[in-house]
Amino acid sequence: MTRSVIDPITRIEGHLRVEMEVTNGKVSDAWVSGGCFRGMEMVVENRTPEDAAQIVQRICGVCPVSHAHSSAIAAEKAYGIKISNNARIIRNLLEGAQFLHSHILWFYNLAALDYVNPLNALKADAADAYDLAQAAGTSTNSDFVALKERLSNFADNGQLSIFSGNWFDAEDGTGYKLPPELDLICTAHYLEALQMQAKASQVSAIIGGKMPHVMTLIPGGTAFVPTDQKLDDLKYLVDEIYDWVEATMIPDTLAIAPYYIDALNWGKGCGRYVAWGVFENESMELKDRYLPMGVIDDKLNLSDVKEELITEYMGHSWYKGEETYTSPYFVTEPEFTSYDVNDRYTWVKCPAYDGKPYEAGGLSRVLAAYKRNVPFIVEQVDGLLEALGAPGQIGVAQSTLGRTAVRQIETLYIAGLMKDWVAELCEAVKSGDSEYFREPATITGSGTGFWEAPRGALYHSEEVKDGKITGYQIIIPTTWNLAPKNANGESGPMEQALIGNPVGDIEKPINALRTVHSFDPCTACAVHITEPATGKSFETVTSPWGVK
Repeated sequence: MTRSVIDPITRIEGHLRVEMEVTNGKVSDAWVSGGCFRGMEMVVENRTPEDAAQIVQRICGVCPVSHAHSSAIAAEKAYGIKISNNARIIRNLLEGAQFLHSHILWFYNLAALDYVNPLNALKADAADAYDLAQAAGTSTNSDFVALKERLSNFADNGQLSIFSGNWFDAEDGTGYKLPPELDLICTAHYLEALQMQAKASQVSAIIGGKMPHVMTLIPGGTAFVPTDQKLDDLKYLVDEIYDWVEATMIPDTLAIAPYYIDALNWGKGCGRYVAWGVFENESMELKDRYLPMGVIDDKLNLSDVKEELITEYMGHSWYKGEETYTSPYFVTEPEFTSYDVNDRYTWVKCPAYDGKPYEAGGLSRVLAAYKRNVPFIVEQVDGLLEALGAPGQIGVAQSTLGRTAVRQIETLYIAGLMKDWVAELCEAVKSGDSEYFREPATITGSGTGFWEAPRGALYHSEEVKDGKITGYQIIIPTTWNLAPKNANGESGPMEQALIGNPVGDIEKPINALRTVHSFDPCTACAVHITEPATGKSFETVTSPWGVK
């Protein structure tokens, strides 16, 4: 048995440590530790719900819209407001733009570097790369000859930054596997993705006033009023993003997948999924959302959410007490002790549904939509499973590769919806509908905002008295996924997903990293590897603020 500690894990948001026991070449136990306390619930107390919708966006610069949205929904329930149809469409567009930015960023600029080696692209034949791209059905918009020259100049410069010092040269066969021509194609799309995510944020900025941290999403509706010029700008950008997503993301996924097909065999996790749903339909019902609500048990049975079944346990987290709290009566009382995997080892609380750990994220949303027979999702998932050699076997999606792949289906679905919503908004404006905001019916009440961020199920709950917040609680998606062991000793979703991962080289556990990145965690990290049998210790650099 050996002990492997990854601390930091790069290419994620925040501070994250992963510690693993490795037995006979596989992870046998794991502990996931979030290393940052935020305490945003405390910041918004005694402020107005309108203030809270702005403040909670500062939880994250990647998904601020989702936090504003969830907070606004909670406030609207407390206030007795049902937003107008125009506000619904505009907020869907604002949320959709953020989802597209986040998904493109995650796949190409964060997770892809676990599979794609830009420096290996220097060995590619540009003409063969064009032929391969056409055969794969993916985009050939970039000049591959010019890109090879850029890469050569970059390599000759010697300042390789994130493309050096990685684990991808592992001698156990777990490192990079793509042929040079596919590396060249994917590197081209890596660079194109930087432009496309910027265009998605431009959509957010047009509607929200700026991005990140938009200003127009407010309890009661929206402060954005579309003009002909802004509608033209939105249509142009949304069409451009859709065309690029359609041409690249799923074809690239299917081109890469055969070289890492073994990743269908590990990374399942707890096998249970929560999705609160996102993008409002006219009914404003959770199960009617474009990506609908669903709770999926370990037999893949679907049910509706029951808020009273959501709990949080504190016994392995750095908070006071060892109680289990029930929604919406959660408590946030920080108390750091020490890092001890046998006691308390994380700032992340331990949420549960019906007493069990549940995974949140793109896989959860896609499974819920699949189970609710959303036509586009069903068609695309069935096509993906067939392409992966597992027709009709939805359980195959419960894996590191499956979790990574299905999010591209969601991206294309959202990109198509964005085109529909722009057209719908244009029609509403032409008809003379000018209602964007509704006043509160009361200023005392309570409400819960069930919503989704790109990384999964998002929950904001607030108590309001005379227009001021007297209590506020948040459960973000990564809290579900990075949950520590519960009171029964059962590991959280990511901890379970790591168990069983093959580790051929104790100093370079790249498969564990791939599994972590498949969740797109919203934390940040450093990497240590220790091997008790030899006494070896491998450490990365210490950050400027003293966190290793």
